[in-house]
Amino acid sequence: MTKSAVHFGAGNIGRGFIGLVLHESGYDVVFSDVNAALVDELNAAGTYEVHEVGAEAKTHVVDRYRAVNSAENEAEAVAAVAAADIVTCAVGVGILKFIAPVIAKGLAARSEDLPKAVVMACENAINATDQLRELVLEADPSVASRAVFANTAVDRIIPAVDAKGVDVVVEDFSEWAIERGPFAGEEPELAGAHYVDDLAPYIERKLFTVNTGHATAAYWGHLEGERSIASALANPKVRAEVDAVLAETSALLIAKYGFSREEHQAYVDRTIQRFENPELPDTPVRIGRQPIRKLGRHDRFVQPAYELAEREMSYDALIRAISAALRFRVDTDPQSQELYKLLIGCTAESVLERVFSLDQGDPLYDELVKVVLAAKNDLV
Repeated sequence: MTKSAVHFGAGNIGRGFIGLVLHESGYDVVFSDVNAALVDELNAAGTYEVHEVGAEAKTHVVDRYRAVNSAENEAEAVAAVAAADIVTCAVGVGILKFIAPVIAKGLAARSEDLPKAVVMACENAINATDQLRELVLEADPSVASRAVFANTAVDRIIPAVDAKGVDVVVEDFSEWAIERGPFAGEEPELAGAHYVDDLAPYIERKLFTVNTGHATAAYWGHLEGERSIASALANPKVRAEVDAVLAETSALLIAKYGFSREEHQAYVDRTIQRFENPELPDTPVRIGRQPIRKLGRHDRFVQPAYELAEREMSYDALIRAISAALRFRVDTDPQSQELYKLLIGCTAESVLERVFSLDQGDPLYDELVKVVLAAKNDLV
């Protein structure tokens, strides 16, 4: 019997990671996206290639897929969800509210003879599937019994490399961890993915190491005028700040989850090697984009700093990285422009509420008031 999957978000992560895993696990894949040109190009191509670069370079050919434009043809996307075994997404947390109604309609239209659909949000956020589930049930509470919702942690770097057509270039490392509990012993087989009893350590290890480290290199690299992440890490000042930030997040992760120091240090070292991979060229401008999202209360800087403050552990380097992020401004990134306007037009207290979601009396509040005031003074 043919297995089918729907993946929302036909971008590089969708095609080069999640879609590839689904394909290699024997699923026919439907990519749902609102980018009409990309949908048309995918359908015209019929196949695409995923080029893994690095020490274990290889090329995968993906076929047995089709793409739908959910903006122009929602009914087709709904029908695909109604028939799917698995529904995934990699669209950004802010876009979940737009795809949730489509998923809800698809689940509502699902035949009662079919097993429950597996729904997983593959986003750079903690428990993103929980957020998606809330939005789906908000759209239609009756579909709760028609799906299994499982949180995941995903990790793969997609470099800023132009590939032919809809082909994708990716690193030769990937990790997809999925919480086991919701499946009650009936986990779907997914090539390369692994199921864990407690997902939180994997989510936070990735977020507070890969995402925090990458963004720290980007913001300090941008201030230093570096044109690539690799050159930023070769800059002693930037590397010292990255090492200091990761020392703080490592201390938190080890204290919180009991990782062995040797195991975790190996993970950190492997992460730095990935950033330095010459075949994965990337820039501080691209990695640093959307600074308001990255400065959010539960994202890569504020969350670990907040928890370290609660534990009375050091978080000075994270505060310095936040300071660097506040000074990130490029013409091509709307969020950096918005952040600039907030800094020059609002009080420090308003910035803490609107960007960091912190209230007076919260850990970090007093330190970040000073950081914001210093950034404001630099910009005027």
